[in-house]
Amino acid sequence: MAEFDVLIVGGGIAGASLGAEIAGRSRAAIVEAESHCGMHATGRSAAFWLESYGGPDVAKLSAASHDFLERPPEDFSDRGFLRTRGAVHLTRDELPELPNGVRSRVVERGELELLVPGIKSQWRRALLEPGCADIDVAALHSAYLRQFRLNGGTVSTDSALQRAAFRQDAWRVELRDGSSISASILVNAAGAWADTVAEACGVRPLGIAPKRRTMVQLRVGHSGLRDLPLVDDASGTFYFKGESDRSIWLSPHDEIDSDPCDAAPEEIDVATAIDRFEQVVDWPVEAVERSWAGLRSFAPDRKPVYGFDTDVPLFFWCVGQGGFGIQTAPAASKLAASQLLGAEPDSMVSRIDPQPYRASRFVR
Repeated sequence: MAEFDVLIVGGGIAGASLGAEIAGRSRAAIVEAESHCGMHATGRSAAFWLESYGGPDVAKLSAASHDFLERPPEDFSDRGFLRTRGAVHLTRDELPELPNGVRSRVVERGELELLVPGIKSQWRRALLEPGCADIDVAALHSAYLRQFRLNGGTVSTDSALQRAAFRQDAWRVELRDGSSISASILVNAAGAWADTVAEACGVRPLGIAPKRRTMVQLRVGHSGLRDLPLVDDASGTFYFKGESDRSIWLSPHDEIDSDPCDAAPEEIDVATAIDRFEQVVDWPVEAVERSWAGLRSFAPDRKPVYGFDTDVPLFFWCVGQGGFGIQTAPAASKLAASQLLGAEPDSMVSRIDPQPYRASRFVR
């Protein structure tokens, strides 16, 4: 039986980034149920850093992560992961309120027409968030996995957790292939499967809810779109951004309750996205080039969970990252690692109170 100090269940951005932080300070392993890490939410992200997204507690993690994403340490990556494009929050009514410290300014109709050519007349003003940036998700996720392995971490794919029990001061974990692992600490970083994994370990679930998000790549009758800002509705009914000269990525901003699964788009959600898009700009829709869906998983209060379970010894939650897991990964992984190892927090997160993210906030 293989023995580790820490076993992380899930190799998406949450598990990979936490693993990279603790490898070298503990004997660590990642077990991933799929044939490769990052197959679900991580690999299907719309891939942008938006400081205002997720509310004040998430914004703190996003802001703390920015400099790492823009200028990572040389031993982590030889280039940054961000490409700034800005975001335009459209409104028909009151301007949205952004978390404190998020840089923004009001844009009136004249400038709005320059930022989003062809925007329809009912959209009179917006709030511009200039710091919004694309994230190279594949490169970031790969860098975390590489760092994890370089520091001695072990990654096993096609290794779904079947059941686990805490006995004699250690977790005994049985995998789908019949093998077993022993670990002092078990980390649940299983994304949409977080509650399923918890139940397989004899731990009461937190109520982590997977919700389906649809994305559509459209080819339209307008050019020069690669550098288009992220454009969203302050009421949360759509967003789109430029992908290539005549293509955009579009979402109806849906959150459809779902069981954990290999999510796929539904025709009605694709049609809804296109209908909402056509109410924003006058660009003719020429073709749906592709569409996909992913599961974004939320805790009941929509804040991420980083911390030990209150009832079961040495079971650590690293879940509920919603749609902000990638943009918060540098800070969130350092915050979680300090709690997991009982170590002083890294300077990146030393001023962030971990209490709002702990599993102990839930009374079950």
